[in-house]
Amino acid sequence: MAFSAVLNVFRVAELRSRLLFTLAVLAIYRLGIFIHTPGISREALTDQIKRQKEAGGGGILDVFNFFSGGALEQMSIFALGIMPYISASIVMSLLTAVVPTLDRLNKEGALGRRKINQYTRYGTIFISIVQGIGIAKLAEGMGRDPGLGLDSPVVPNPDFWFYAMTVVTLTAGTAFIMWLGERITESGIGNGISLIIFAGIVAGIPRGIRAMYVAVVKTETLNLGLVLVLLAFMLLVVGAVVYVERGMRRIPIQYAKRVSGQRVFAGQASYFPLKVNAAGVIPPIFASTLLSLPMTLSSYLPFMQGVQNSLQNNLWVYNGVLVFLIVFFAFFYTSLTFRPDDIADNIKKNGGYIPGLRPGRQTADYISRVLNRLTAGGSLYLALVCVIPTIISGWTNLPIYFGGTGLLIVVGVALDTVQQIEQHLITKNYEGFSGPRGPKIRGRIRMGA
Repeated sequence: MAFSAVLNVFRVAELRSRLLFTLAVLAIYRLGIFIHTPGISREALTDQIKRQKEAGGGGILDVFNFFSGGALEQMSIFALGIMPYISASIVMSLLTAVVPTLDRLNKEGALGRRKINQYTRYGTIFISIVQGIGIAKLAEGMGRDPGLGLDSPVVPNPDFWFYAMTVVTLTAGTAFIMWLGERITESGIGNGISLIIFAGIVAGIPRGIRAMYVAVVKTETLNLGLVLVLLAFMLLVVGAVVYVERGMRRIPIQYAKRVSGQRVFAGQASYFPLKVNAAGVIPPIFASTLLSLPMTLSSYLPFMQGVQNSLQNNLWVYNGVLVFLIVFFAFFYTSLTFRPDDIADNIKKNGGYIPGLRPGRQTADYISRVLNRLTAGGSLYLALVCVIPTIISGWTNLPIYFGGTGLLIVVGVALDTVQQIEQHLITKNYEGFSGPRGPKIRGRIRMGA
């Protein structure tokens, strides 16, 4: 049954071309990871990365490298990854909530959202330039420490032209990734930006497995039984994430009787679905992006160096700030996406009502109350999933590459992509992945491209 469901994907010409196009674009993105920025000594960079890994990694720097798909540690042309776009999206979301002009644009439909996306692209370029200068300064300092006997600089000639070329190259790389994401959204399957992040995370899984193998077998620093227990726990967490991501609260809606001429149509019963995790993976992504901000600002504001050191060297401070930001962005993004007043008005206009409640304000208050409770539980669920792997890693010294944020992104994007594929199959009269009687796969909230 599963094999025939996969074959159905390749029987639809349009779906087959979309899948192949998506895979081709992701392959181009992964190839660009291995192209170094001009002016970088590859041999010195490899030696410096080896020294840093032996010293134990880089905290916030690892987060930045995680979202770039490993491009930062290689000083690739894609070293900034899609992070500047995410940062610009955060800023535009905040401005849309407080600036009346942007709020009106957001309510104008597709034309207004297109204008906001244009502003987001401009912001992406600006943030890429600022972060590109920070990456150039970071590269200049690598391998230059006479006190430790290091005299193999990663940047042999750190002159003005190196800075100019690095900023232009990294900015162009981010713009190209953003363009690739938009092409996937328009001509491929799934959300392009989400899939690019997904591809970067999945590509690093073999490296994480190898690091775990070295820690268990070669160095014998970990007990094999403990590793097996942790793997079983991780599978349990994955199952819990899938269960929660597909969970929803159904609010019953009753529609009044309709009279058409001499015929009377009975009222219909329906429901309005509210997802347990309505914000999806956006809160963890936004939180991780803001936590990487001190690393960029420390290149321009010396006092931010202390903030970066506190986040990088203190696990409890980092996790505490991460939990607070996840909860904040869960409520913030849900409030932008779902407007109880608009939902109540639409139900009223269609002749529906929630049993036991009056249409209008009472219905809106009820939906708002249910949504706040779901968001509170969903935000705590997101925070727990994101924090558990870092706590386990600090407790067992196990090199866990696949953290909670990565797990949420991989599961969420996979569910969303499979749902889109199934919709294409259903429109072509195929049974889809779940079979004729199986449960349909419900997706999640997608990030805007």
